[in-house]
Amino acid sequence: MPLSRAEIATPSGARLINRLCKHWAHKLEVEHSEQDAKIVFASGTCLMHAEPDRLLVSIETLEEEHLDQLEGVVESHLMRMAKDEPLEIVWEN
Repeated sequence: MPLSRAEIATPSGARLINRLCKHWAHKLEVEHSEQDAKIVFASGTCLMHAEPDRLLVSIETLEEEHLDQLEGVVESHLMRMAKDEPLEIVWEN
């Protein structure tokens, strides 16, 4: 299964998880706690884990072509939820 990961330096990981999960809960299957999240998209799954100084994100899809698409969706939503906090997101496959 194609997999992509990102380590994002941020002290706001738990807040980002909370905001994203509330945003997506009305249209996607979402499980989350204060530090962890699982979001199930039609084409794959996103897992997130907040640590004090970073947010770990992984995306797994059934097909390679969906990986880039989900990276874009997750990245754009993280940027939006971070508001004025600049995030540097580098995906590693």
